[in-house]
Amino acid sequence: MSLQQEIIERFNVQAQIDPVAEIRKRVDFLKQYVKQAGTTGLLIAISGGIDSAVAAGLCKQATDELAAETGQPYMTLGVFQPYGEQVDIADSYAVAEAFQLKHTIETNIEDAVNEIALEVEQSFKHMNNPRHLSIPGKGNVKARIRMVTQYALAFDLNLLVVGTDHASEALTGFYTKWGDGAVDITPLASLNKRQVRQLASHLNVPSSVIDKAPTAGLWEGQTDEKELGITYEHNSDYLEGKVVPDDVREKIEQQYRKTEHKRSPIPGI
Repeated sequence: MSLQQEIIERFNVQAQIDPVAEIRKRVDFLKQYVKQAGTTGLLIAISGGIDSAVAAGLCKQATDELAAETGQPYMTLGVFQPYGEQVDIADSYAVAEAFQLKHTIETNIEDAVNEIALEVEQSFKHMNNPRHLSIPGKGNVKARIRMVTQYALAFDLNLLVVGTDHASEALTGFYTKWGDGAVDITPLASLNKRQVRQLASHLNVPSSVIDKAPTAGLWEGQTDEKELGITYEHNSDYLEGKVVPDDVREKIEQQYRKTEHKRSPIPGI
């Protein structure tokens, strides 16, 4: 079996999907886990990108159905987490409006991130190695502060934290790993990026969100494809078992091997 086939089986990616059936399956998955966990709903951080928009749509449908079926209040809490001024924050609010989210909040992470960066830089100075925290390093602090904030909210509101991770991100290790705080549930798992887009169209995600370049918002101008050097078209082709150029295959598989620690449970002896 080729490495490509092993990866496809590991992530359970299908070569073709029925978007309507996938939406139904994933909404039911969320409903079942919410009931099993005994929580009052779901928390989803809405970045303004397509992954969180699709996850938000699934969450809202799940909690609406649970409330209708049980007569009990269930919520989907949409959280906006800019760092200072976020140029595309309007897309986050557009997603919340499209799905008629009743519960939304904005938690600006700028002060918390800058305070941590300052403390780290003071530590560097005490080590006789004065320097600024690197741009990628500060980007990772942003990701982790976002998760800390989500879990602080989720704990007191008895919610599950929903992740936006999917197979295209698992393939490259570009997702919320254990060290970032992880998440409670990932309803997009086993979908590649192309398939997430298919669900987005059926869920009526705003076109401004569907058409934008994927980014984790870690620093200005950062995009997933630029950082990885791999397009999501090639990534999705690979996960669907299609032939991709040899240099692309090599890059994908090298990235996969390099990031295995992100997909593995925390080791111990």
